[in-house]
Amino acid sequence: MESKKEFFLECYKLGIIKFGRFTLKSGIESPFYVDLRPLASDPKILKNLANYLLEMLPLDNFDLICGVPYAALPMATAMSLESYIPLIIKRKEAKNYGTKKLIEGIYQKGQNCLLVEDVITSGKSLVETIAEVEQEDLKVSDIVVVLDREQGGKQLLESKGYRVHTLFNISEVCGILQENGELSDEEVARIQDFLQGNHIQFEEEIRLSYEQKLQNAQHSVSKKLLETALAKQSNLIASADVTTTQELLDLAEKVGPHIIALKTHIDIISDFNYENTITPLKEIAARHQFLLMEDRKFADIGNTQELQFTSGVFKITNWADFVTSQVIGGFESLDCFSNVGVVAIVGMSSKGTLTTASYREEALKIALSHPNVIGGVSQNKIPEDLLLFTPGVNLADSGDGKGQQYNTPGHVFKTLHTDFIIVGRGIYKSQDPEASAVTYKTEGWNAYINSLEKKEIKN
Repeated sequence: MESKKEFFLECYKLGIIKFGRFTLKSGIESPFYVDLRPLASDPKILKNLANYLLEMLPLDNFDLICGVPYAALPMATAMSLESYIPLIIKRKEAKNYGTKKLIEGIYQKGQNCLLVEDVITSGKSLVETIAEVEQEDLKVSDIVVVLDREQGGKQLLESKGYRVHTLFNISEVCGILQENGELSDEEVARIQDFLQGNHIQFEEEIRLSYEQKLQNAQHSVSKKLLETALAKQSNLIASADVTTTQELLDLAEKVGPHIIALKTHIDIISDFNYENTITPLKEIAARHQFLLMEDRKFADIGNTQELQFTSGVFKITNWADFVTSQVIGGFESLDCFSNVGVVAIVGMSSKGTLTTASYREEALKIALSHPNVIGGVSQNKIPEDLLLFTPGVNLADSGDGKGQQYNTPGHVFKTLHTDFIIVGRGIYKSQDPEASAVTYKTEGWNAYINSLEKKEIKN
């Protein structure tokens, strides 16, 4: 393909941007008007556009492609043909006859859908589209846009936790046209003045600091986690997915000084013995000042969960500071965890998970109202009243080929307002687990500090 600049100039010949005085739908008078629909009439340009958009994306992350109606529909179709990722079609509004469906096509609940948009201004249409797609229990994490008008829409969506990939922005294309003699210096200056004076205002969500959350914390485990984070300047939870007592204790000893908690799956320890496994583990935790998180993911009726928690060979109640639990059993199923904190499973990081939008909504209602719940495990933002624990964190943001979807520390703190990152294979599979723990501790803490910085909002 030709260079990106040459490609844009080919597109421009189709009349996709006009300059002058135009009244927009909002009533604002704009010095330029963008209409990318003519691109669909040139098969070569449409094909090249699809490939340019696909090149920007981690394609392994997506199960479906959906274009925002109407201008982006042919773009999404071309991307589907080039990538072999299935296409679904969103209607402007549901039909009042036949199936009355808003989303057409073949899809399964829990699949991750890439949204395609032609132009982004305020981001309002995308926010509405995302809500409608997620109502079908599909996940949306990424949006790809051909042209950003630079009026606040991209920032709005990113503040809500979505990744927005843009091929061009209006300043960039004005620069290309100015360099090519299509725009005068005066016209470019007028456009820049317009952009600076018409940046769409939105209320930015500012995350609470650990100190602020500590002041509001009600549960003793929440307070201890936040105090430990501040004392150690760490928000790192290491996942110990090892299968022998010696591996568990060795890992705890190495990473202990750098973590706030060690997450265990105690039932995978092949040689488990309470005295040989738990007693020394508790000693290491006390010496290095970290908490023990048993990732049991309880998922039964209350009576059964109480027995699993207090009885059997593991006697989790005697040593775990906090545990994970599904909330599928309802509010009362969590009553048995009165002496520990509970992290509710609001969403999982695996591809195709069934923790869909409707599940998350109901799970959060229980999590927010139950006194034993201190937070949630989720790949999405949750209310600031709860601590957010985000798994699937890796310094490389690609998946593992088995359905695990990774996120970098920078992404989860900036866009999700994560409180604590959970790192597994990035540490315990490392040749030097302690050095890896130090790296993740540093990256996680820096990402947290950066997420506290207020962004300047243009009005």
